[in-house]
Amino acid sequence: MLYYDTVTLKDGRTAILRNGTAEDGEADLAIFLRTHEQTDYLASYPDECTRTAEETGEYLKKQTESPDGIEILAFVDGKIAGAAGIEAHDHSSKIRHRADFGISVDRDFWGLGLGNALTDACIACARKAGFKQLELAVVSDNEKALNLYKKKGFVEYGRNPRAFLSRYTGYQELIYMYKVLEE
Repeated sequence: MLYYDTVTLKDGRTAILRNGTAEDGEADLAIFLRTHEQTDYLASYPDECTRTAEETGEYLKKQTESPDGIEILAFVDGKIAGAAGIEAHDHSSKIRHRADFGISVDRDFWGLGLGNALTDACIACARKAGFKQLELAVVSDNEKALNLYKKKGFVEYGRNPRAFLSRYTGYQELIYMYKVLEE
């Protein structure tokens, strides 16, 4: 799926939001590793990542060519500042109306509206792809993310108190949320 937009951040800088391409593999892998190092709210640690820049580029290419999936990269001052994407939950007839959403933003860009813009972009892409429901999971202690998702219309439908086992804090509770996309 193709996507392109520009947004003005709270500090006045412009962010370019666009689908990732194979050529972005190295930069996307770098932002993945950086964001996974900066917070304990994501599902893995940087040292657990086994994919290469080439494999990352292939994934981005696949998502760009997909009719219902996308990985959107946010560029500020020519560098990737964040990434977000949607992917079909499954293609079987009973659940093909559902898509999964994920996002990560470099700490240097927290609080500037980039997460808001990436979330809006993914919601728009999910609607364009024909999904009826967008789903995510968020660590219950991640108040900023929870507030963003609630503001965007996501509602909680369940919790798993032992979903993640953090190296640093022990068990982390995940909150499962969904947003109905039909208007």
